[in-house]
Amino acid sequence: MSHLVWQKSSYSDAEGADNCLELAQGNGDLRHVRESDDPSVVLTTTAAKLRTFILGARAGEFDHLV
Repeated sequence: MSHLVWQKSSYSDAEGADNCLELAQGNGDLRHVRESDDPSVVLTTTAAKLRTFILGARAGEFDHLV
């Protein structure tokens, strides 16, 4: 997976944002997610599932977990 181009959110440049999620587009429909503070662990999913997760996070569906 060393050929992947990782992208961070623009919020990652904010003060105190040392541990951020990074995203990369893989082959075909695959998308990869990792934490910047532990880049060796990579989660692979589809574009549709990642979109559903992001929309749910924006809507506050997971707020009770933090």
